[in-house]
Amino acid sequence: MKTNVDRAAGSAPLPMLIGLLRTRRFAPLFWCQFFSVFNDNFVRNMLAMLILFRLGEADAGPLITLAVGIFMLPSLCLSGLGGEMADAQDKARLTKRLKFAEILVQVIAAIGLWQASLPLLYTALFGLGVISALFGPIKYGILPDLLERHELVAGNALVEAATFIAIFLGLIAGGLSAVGRTPEGTMAQLMAIALACWAASLFIPLTGRAAPDLRVNPNVFASTRDLLREVKREPCLWSRSMAVSWFWMTGAVTLSLVPVVIRNKTGGGIGVETAISAFFALGIGIGSLAAAIIARGRILLAPVPLAALGMAGFLIDLGLATWSLPTATTEIDIPTFLSSAIGVRIAFDVAGLATAGGLFVVPLFTAIQADAAKHMRARIVGGVNILNSAFIVAGVLLTVVLQSKSVGLSEPILLAALGVLNLGAAFYVWKTVSRKAD
Repeated sequence: MKTNVDRAAGSAPLPMLIGLLRTRRFAPLFWCQFFSVFNDNFVRNMLAMLILFRLGEADAGPLITLAVGIFMLPSLCLSGLGGEMADAQDKARLTKRLKFAEILVQVIAAIGLWQASLPLLYTALFGLGVISALFGPIKYGILPDLLERHELVAGNALVEAATFIAIFLGLIAGGLSAVGRTPEGTMAQLMAIALACWAASLFIPLTGRAAPDLRVNPNVFASTRDLLREVKREPCLWSRSMAVSWFWMTGAVTLSLVPVVIRNKTGGGIGVETAISAFFALGIGIGSLAAAIIARGRILLAPVPLAALGMAGFLIDLGLATWSLPTATTEIDIPTFLSSAIGVRIAFDVAGLATAGGLFVVPLFTAIQADAAKHMRARIVGGVNILNSAFIVAGVLLTVVLQSKSVGLSEPILLAALGVLNLGAAFYVWKTVSRKAD
């Protein structure tokens, strides 16, 4: 195995990235997960924009927050079940079934949009959350079945880059569909996305059952508990999983704070908010692909602490840059924002933070996949997803409390504080992850 890794380390990374996108082993999974993530964010943002601009709900804020909670809840409860199902069944066949079910969920979303029905749209969003929770362990657990070990970093880099680009495009499409298109056109788009996702899943190669004797536990709470225990049993696996979960929490909290900072401190409108989201998605893509280029086929964890330091630095600078700014009184457009020194600084910090994040998470998740036992791989990924969801929920709730009137911390202070905490995360991964890997 070591000989293969050493030989792969000398291979050119860019041809490998391009080659993977052309191969039957990887391309169908790539496009299936791209359309799936696009679909999730399309429906979620369509619902948010529908609440804000078409229904004119007085309690828009809580209703939008409820949408996030409805989508995240299944990941906390069903990731363990998804991991067990993925190990007990052929992952490719299970993917086909889930993506066919997604078509039915899209029908509910389309009817909900047609009737402007919040209950139907919430139902569709919950259905998408369930499918996402069950699909998560599959899409990461199947990669080592489809790719060689020296291709894993490149495969994960492409998946992470595509995920954030799909999130960005889905958010834009969802917003435009709710406020700028006819219901008929949006319904056709909803069905086209679901059909494209299902069609891509049909070409994913069969992998066989990793654990054919495994009996799936229908008690989701017991399976969640058991998977967390399994992840914690291996100290190295646990430390990597904690680091990955920290990344997702950092990203979720940052994406909840930055739009408020831009609106309140610079007066940036929807166009500016969209541009900053584009910088974030672009940064994640660059960082993820850079991780593959640096690794050259190896699973290289040494740069991870440096990436955490980069995340810390950009977050601290983002907080310091906006802390003393007065509250904006007028709305500005993209050219005005990017022609100002503070606009360029914010854009640079957001892109730098996202790039560092891609460099941070890709090697860590690849190491988890590569070192997990084959018969347990999907369940391990499910356990990691449970941790991710728990970190995100805890981080967002704590942020809400710190933003509340009773505490009153401003968004720039919270961004800087998150940066300081990332200094601790850098020390943690250096001590528990990269040093042990070396």
